[in-house]
Amino acid sequence: METATIVGSAESSDSSENNFHSRKNSFHHSPPQNDQGTLSLTSILLIVIPVFILILLSFLVVLIILLRRQKSSKCNSYNSNSDNSCKFAAHTTISLAESSPEVNNGCMSTVSTRPTSQCNKGVQVYTYKELEMATNNFNEANVIGHGGYGVVYRGVLGDGTVTAIKMVHKDGKQGERAFRIEVDLLSRLHSPYLVELLGYCADQNHRLLIFEFMPNGSLQQHLHSPHTHPQPLEWSTRLRIALDCARALEFLHENVTPSIIHRDFKCSNILLDHSFRAKVSDFGLAKTGSNKINGQISTRVLGTTGYLAPEYASTGKLTTKSDVYSYGVVLLQLITGRVPVDTRRPPGEHVLVSWALPRLTHREKVMEMVDPTLKGQYSQKDIIQIAAIAAVCIQAEPDYRPLMTDVVQSLIPLVKNLSSVPSTSSRFFTNFVSPKSRRSSFS
Repeated sequence: METATIVGSAESSDSSENNFHSRKNSFHHSPPQNDQGTLSLTSILLIVIPVFILILLSFLVVLIILLRRQKSSKCNSYNSNSDNSCKFAAHTTISLAESSPEVNNGCMSTVSTRPTSQCNKGVQVYTYKELEMATNNFNEANVIGHGGYGVVYRGVLGDGTVTAIKMVHKDGKQGERAFRIEVDLLSRLHSPYLVELLGYCADQNHRLLIFEFMPNGSLQQHLHSPHTHPQPLEWSTRLRIALDCARALEFLHENVTPSIIHRDFKCSNILLDHSFRAKVSDFGLAKTGSNKINGQISTRVLGTTGYLAPEYASTGKLTTKSDVYSYGVVLLQLITGRVPVDTRRPPGEHVLVSWALPRLTHREKVMEMVDPTLKGQYSQKDIIQIAAIAAVCIQAEPDYRPLMTDVVQSLIPLVKNLSSVPSTSSRFFTNFVSPKSRRSSFS
């Protein structure tokens, strides 16, 4: 009995011990199961993170490529041979205000506005070789003008278009700057009163501008070169030229935002087409006006002696009224046929403005100033009115000078009256009233 009890007790003890070892083994085996789970999560992360990084990098690469393509598509400033790509903001957005009456039917628009047929092509890029062929290797016989920054040649493009090709001097930074300004402005400003830029060449170190050809040359040549242009301009033609130039400056000053100051408005930069209609050229010195209240900017004094507004010449302060002063000088040239500065004349008459200004308020003195080549073929009333406009344009104080819109509105009736007169012969006013019976000033 006792033996059986002992055996049972031993079996019970063995069974308990086995259960203890079983639980112990079970306890020892559980951690490896948790390790397997941890390794599995780590493996997933090691796979997912690199894939995510690769996707992100791929997205960034694609984005960079798209941005570069978009940038290169907008850059047509230079051809493929030029080292300096995308130098000109030729299609920068520019806001145009409504123009004054009788100006809207022209090609006055930004790139986004529909231009006239002459502007449809847009500005083209030419190679130096093409322009060599167009000018017969820049033959001296094709030279039609000389400017401050280059020589102008007559050229015929491959499609038969006759053009004026300006070769910009390679020396100095000012020529390069003038080239860029003309490409930038004229590629996005279109007006029937501005000479049209057809194209340009920036092939290696060559800088050339291709303009529409103006067959009747410059106003300077017709007024002051009797040997090359013996036939003087009629008064009616001069009056139309005055209106065309006024509209050009009105467009630059008041129909463009921000305004453009030409800074070198003069007779040699006024070109005449086959009908003697005027267009303004040479924007190499042009400046963008200020958006401040007085619209004033400070800059280096550049331009042509005799045309510079006094405040600009003395201080470098430039506004649109500086162009108005220059326009007044051109009006005086149209009336008198004189150049702005002529040291060959008697003392007191060397400078056109200082000589003319005191006379512009006296009718008889105004009539004495008239260009003798007109030989009396003009309207006395027209002369007096143009003299009055010139007088306010050349005022020493900029605030006293008019806006170009006001000048345009003053000239329109005078030009309209020309069409109502059958011929210039009916506009003879040679028998003037005696000076004693004339009024000493304008009414």
